[in-house]
Amino acid sequence: MPIRVLVTGASRGIGRAICLRLARQGAEIAACASSHAGELVTMCKQAEQLGGRLVPLIGDLADAATPGVLVEQAVTALGGLDAVVSNAGVSRPSSLVNLDLAGWDYLFAVNARAPWLLAKAAYPALRESHGSFVSVASMSGVQPYPGMGAYSPSKAAVIMMTRVMAQEWAADGIRVNAVSPGLIHTSLTAKIYADAPTKAAREKLIPMHRIGMPDGDIAGIVSFLIGPDATYITGQNILADGGLMDSVHGLIAGRPATER
Repeated sequence: MPIRVLVTGASRGIGRAICLRLARQGAEIAACASSHAGELVTMCKQAEQLGGRLVPLIGDLADAATPGVLVEQAVTALGGLDAVVSNAGVSRPSSLVNLDLAGWDYLFAVNARAPWLLAKAAYPALRESHGSFVSVASMSGVQPYPGMGAYSPSKAAVIMMTRVMAQEWAADGIRVNAVSPGLIHTSLTAKIYADAPTKAAREKLIPMHRIGMPDGDIAGIVSFLIGPDATYITGQNILADGGLMDSVHGLIAGRPATER
């Protein structure tokens, strides 16, 4: 029986890559986006050519009523849910001292409140299917990202919510995990990586010396976490950053040299 999955932020970037990866496995997908309806429809057509069944859904996750509506529509269209992938997220640069209340509330509404409300709404369906919930967080939820306002705090909240939810829902047979991407080449970051010196400087910082890709480096992790090979994994945050977050000691000047 094909896996039935709801994916948010599905029209572009990581969400698009997740949908295409799952479509190759014959999944039935409720693909959700808050905007870019044309790109969402295009992605759905491409995914169906790969073997998936796609249902496009539009809704603004900043609206507290939207997550419940999307889940209801997905359950109706797919006949239930085996997994939810909360991928949609937003960022707005600002120092915390200059960030206004509306900016803080908006980032938390989309990045932290929406995953919680999606999970709450999907709980009955996931309990019935013994399914799983995966949030796409960020390395910025593991280490601070100064100058990005509420982004790091909101993603840190998602990671902790993942751990709490995993404990509360384990006895119901529902697994809850997160994936925290590092530097990834998406449509949102394409302008940055079009600048060769900037791209090279970032690649130099990463121990694996390359920028991650949505399809090859993130979508596969999500597919694994909601699939049959991860049925004993819950409450985990998988950091996919090419070793960047753990490399700080290697950047300290004057450290002892080591042979390779």
